[in-house]
Amino acid sequence: MTGEQPAPTPPGGRWTDSTCPVARTVDLIGDRWTLLIIRDAMDGARAFTDFQERLGVARNILSVRLRRLVEHGILARRTAPSGKRQEYVLTEAGRNLFATVVALRQWGERHLFAPHEPHSVLVDERGAIVPELQPRDAAGTALTVESTGVRKPDAAASPRT
Repeated sequence: MTGEQPAPTPPGGRWTDSTCPVARTVDLIGDRWTLLIIRDAMDGARAFTDFQERLGVARNILSVRLRRLVEHGILARRTAPSGKRQEYVLTEAGRNLFATVVALRQWGERHLFAPHEPHSVLVDERGAIVPELQPRDAAGTALTVESTGVRKPDAAASPRT
């Protein structure tokens, strides 16, 4: 968190690992339907019926997931331009998940499809396939699991959640 707003309340009242950003993120958006809702919002879904038709998810499950995404600032609910219904739009926090969704997509392309098996592809505004994401250090060198590590906070200084 940047300090601009209070830390969100964890779903279920408790974080799986209160000092790990990955664990907190998975606690919030890690279930199947939530990630697919975020994906579809990035692909232009706005109305409840858009999400339901695209995903085939039960209405009660979709309602709960959309409400949680709004409560945690990933989606915002607003009146559609027609004034007849509500729609859901990505907030800045929701748009900041773009690299996460791209990374999941690219991992799936590499590991879950046979060579030449058809699948959807992500393209830029010119129609070119989006290149593979690769984390880099400040000098531009590619980072790997072997070249990085996690620095954990001092247990005495970390807040309890």
